[in-house]
Amino acid sequence: MLAVLSPGQGSQKPGFLTPWLDLPGTEARLTEWSALAGVDLLHLGTRADAEEIKDTARTQPLLVAAALLAAEQLPLDGVGVIAGHSVGELGAAAVARVFSAESAITLSGVRGREMAAACALEPTGMSAVLGGDPDEVVATIEKHGLVPANRNGAGQIVAAGALPALADFAAAPPAKARVIALKVAGAFHTPFMAPAETALAAVAAGVTVQDPARTLLSNLDGTAVSSGTEMLSRLIRQVTAPVRWDLCMSTLKDLGVTGIIELPPAGTLAGLIKRELKGDGAPEIVTLNTPDDLPAARDLIARIQGETR
Repeated sequence: MLAVLSPGQGSQKPGFLTPWLDLPGTEARLTEWSALAGVDLLHLGTRADAEEIKDTARTQPLLVAAALLAAEQLPLDGVGVIAGHSVGELGAAAVARVFSAESAITLSGVRGREMAAACALEPTGMSAVLGGDPDEVVATIEKHGLVPANRNGAGQIVAAGALPALADFAAAPPAKARVIALKVAGAFHTPFMAPAETALAAVAAGVTVQDPARTLLSNLDGTAVSSGTEMLSRLIRQVTAPVRWDLCMSTLKDLGVTGIIELPPAGTLAGLIKRELKGDGAPEIVTLNTPDDLPAARDLIARIQGETR
């Protein structure tokens, strides 16, 4: 079985969309989507520097646009499973045909702007916790009044919350764990983002949905969601709920996924999967970053599709 994955915030790199402009229609697509997102996706994906694309309001629609541009170039009928990380879930839902690409871009624009606005309300942040016993790490995070906002597997959990609490946590980390402050605008996937969740829900109420055309995993608990209405509800709730990418990877393993294509900007999710799903039966992975990677991605789809017939 083949899975296609859509990465989340933090995976962006300056100029990463530039090679895709060589494909017919790409510039027109980005121009059209820019109007929906409320940001200049063409500029952000080709000429903007790292600081400019770090802005949450700009990054989120940029990542969704990149995933959708690449997915349009793939024969998706051969894909069995779709999943996304954080804002990548919007791109994944569109690839699974829960809603249109245009709806995904619109929602990502609202999500990015409103989460950025929520970050400005009070000083919050996030810290990566590497190593340690996962249960002990989570217990220590919660003891400090923080939230385990991202449980990414492969020994990586992200704590989020008020900056003073994060400082106290870093001063007394869990045993055998290393704490690294992340350069982010605020505490994503925590109750601090409640105003953004409310704003996203208001816009999402006008989105037309249908049930997924293929297996679509949810960050909420790693399960496959068969209802488009439920998936949209989960996407809204995800703004304040932790990302359980560890459970998504567990489901990929349980489903017997043997091949994975990570959409651009690819590499982050591939790295987590290589560390978590290693050894016998580890899936073959294609990181799709430029159009030069499309032949390898199409070949993997064709081979796995042939094996399942």
